[in-house]
Amino acid sequence: MQKDRLSEWFVPKFGNKNFQLWIGILFLPYTGMVVSFAIWGSLAVDFSLERLGAICLLYFLALGISAHCLDALGSKAKPWGFLSKKKLYTIAISALAGAFAIGLYYAFLDSLLLIPIGIAETFFLFAYNLELFHGKFHNNTTFVISWGILPVLAGTAIQTNSITSESLAFSVIAGILSYVLIKTSRKYKDLKRLSVETSLIYKKEVVLKLVSVGVIFVTIVLVLIRHL
Repeated sequence: MQKDRLSEWFVPKFGNKNFQLWIGILFLPYTGMVVSFAIWGSLAVDFSLERLGAICLLYFLALGISAHCLDALGSKAKPWGFLSKKKLYTIAISALAGAFAIGLYYAFLDSLLLIPIGIAETFFLFAYNLELFHGKFHNNTTFVISWGILPVLAGTAIQTNSITSESLAFSVIAGILSYVLIKTSRKYKDLKRLSVETSLIYKKEVVLKLVSVGVIFVTIVLVLIRHL
C-alpha cells in the first residue's frame, strides 16, 4: 500500500523518498481545494486580502497538515507505512496550534462566528481522521461538511462575522464537489487495492484531477477578477 501511495499522481517524482513521502501526506491538490473553498467564502462578500490570506493559512495548517498527519496515524491501512507516531503527533498538534492562534485572534477581534465553526471543524478533524467512536464519523457526510461546507462559511465569517445567502450557495457547490471527490477517491483506492485493469483506475484518477485542480484553477481566476 505504501508503494501505491508513493506512486500517486500528486506525489512528486523528484527528491528522495522522505521528501516524496511528506509531500504526499499533505495531499496538496485536495488541500488546495479546501483552501479554495475558504477563499470562495471570502469572495462572497467584500473582503480584506489580509483576512483572506489568514483563512487560507488557517485551513492549510488545520486540514492540510494536521488532519493529514492524524489520518496517517488513524488509518488502519497505514497507506504511508508505519511512520513515527511521535513525529506525526508533534507536527499535527503544532500545525493545529497555529491554526487556533489565527482563528482565535480574528474571533476575538470581531469574528465570533469563527468559534462555533472552529469547534465543529476540530471535532470532525479528530473524529474523522483518528476514526474515533468506532469510526462512526469516518464517512462521506463528515467529509462533505468539514472539507466542503464549513470552509466556505469560515471564509465569510472571518470577513464579516456573518453567513450570507451567497456563501450558503457557494457552500452547497463546495459540498457537492467534496462529495464527488470522496466518492471517487474511495472507489479509486478500492480499484488500486484490487489491482483491476489500469484503464478503470485511470478514469477515476482523471476525475480526481479535474475536481481538485479544476477548483484551484477557477479560484485563482476568481481572485484575480475580484482583485483587479
